[in-house]
Amino acid sequence: MKKFGLLLCTMFAGILTMYGQGAKNIKINEVLTNNTANLQDEFGNRRAWIELANTSFSTYDVRGMYITTDRRVLNKGLSVPQRIKMMSCIPNGDNRTSMSAREHLLFFFNSNPSHGTLHLSAQISKDKPTWIALYDGNAVDIIDSVTVPPLAANQSYARIKDGADQWAVKTSDCVTPGIENYIHANETKIAKLKREDPHGFGITVLSMGIVFSCLALLYVFFRILGLFMAHKQAIKKAGKIQPIKAAVKTGEKIAETGHKTKIILKDGLQTGGIDKEIYIAVIAMALKQYEDDVHDIESNVITIKPHHTYWNIHPEEPIIP
Repeated sequence: MKKFGLLLCTMFAGILTMYGQGAKNIKINEVLTNNTANLQDEFGNRRAWIELANTSFSTYDVRGMYITTDRRVLNKGLSVPQRIKMMSCIPNGDNRTSMSAREHLLFFFNSNPSHGTLHLSAQISKDKPTWIALYDGNAVDIIDSVTVPPLAANQSYARIKDGADQWAVKTSDCVTPGIENYIHANETKIAKLKREDPHGFGITVLSMGIVFSCLALLYVFFRILGLFMAHKQAIKKAGKIQPIKAAVKTGEKIAETGHKTKIILKDGLQTGGIDKEIYIAVIAMALKQYEDDVHDIESNVITIKPHHTYWNIHPEEPIIP
């Protein structure tokens, strides 16, 4: 019983650890505080927004997590209910909160939660630095935070790359709501590859992996083909051996003779008063035919039997027959 309880505790601790690690992969990725010509919400309003990014390769649901711009929550003496009153909760009931691998999700500030899941009541200022924090569902553990400096109209404050530690102010033409931060409309795939892999290590490892994988597949294919062809040739050689051919022919003759005998006996039984001597004669003829046919099968082996003559015997020696 104690072992079972220990196992349950271990499993529960593992689940909590995995959950915590999943939450740590959610990052504040980009923030725009002064929106005059950027993204609109579903009501046509231009509001300040925050972008969250799932930097892992697994799905994680952010429902129940909290976003706040109130620094008072840093007071460790506050109770959980007091903290929650200073935060905006990400509600349930929306599939968009389940963030797939490398996915992004936007929330609007200075709004009313009754307008939808992506609308938060947290207030943000465009004229002064604003501290923004993302809290776990217990409203105690802080997942990520950033202090956004005052920004010009339609500028954003973003990580230089998804999940990176460095932040930078991005001009209005480089703002990327809902997509990877370092993607530009005029950036080619070659330019992106050079940026992400400046020394070429990644493309080298990828190319070598593809080449070695193809060589391994070719080796397996030709290995199997060689075994098949060798087996096929062995069967052909075995079929050409004379004793085997003779045995095959003998078997065929035996089957043929048995079949003929069966037909003859069947016909005799149907006539009903056939003499037994006829049966014996038929069987004897069949056996005689079988012996003659088997005798005709040659093994292609020439056997020379010596025949003694007496031409070289001395006349005085006696001839022994």
